[in-house]
Amino acid sequence: MFIPKASRIATFSYLFQEGVCVVKKDPKPATHPHIEGPSNLEVMMLMKSLASRGYVRVTFSWQYNYCYLTDEGIEYLRSYLALPAEIVPATHKATNKRPDSRDREEDKFAGGGRPAFNDNNRAGG
Repeated sequence: MFIPKASRIATFSYLFQEGVCVVKKDPKPATHPHIEGPSNLEVMMLMKSLASRGYVRVTFSWQYNYCYLTDEGIEYLRSYLALPAEIVPATHKATNKRPDSRDREEDKFAGGGRPAFNDNNRAGG
């Protein structure tokens, strides 16, 4: 299937930026819901092509293809889109960890645990 270069670049740019692409198994929609330009059929065929070359891993569930970019796919798209090595997909970026200490005005269970389980008047258990 012939896919215009603008559609291919838009799809590959989105895939590289996000690291994952969701494609509904429906060739009829004129546009893909997340990518400007290409039709859903074009995105399906591009993901199928990348999967056959081992650049994406595809998981199919409930009529949706979930395409995850592999390390080989990152290298391929980086060379295809002429991107520097510092740019990585969103799925490969380090997430912000929670701070070590929380700044709370009061501690919810400061009395030694959960109140319902600290009933000392009950016997046995």
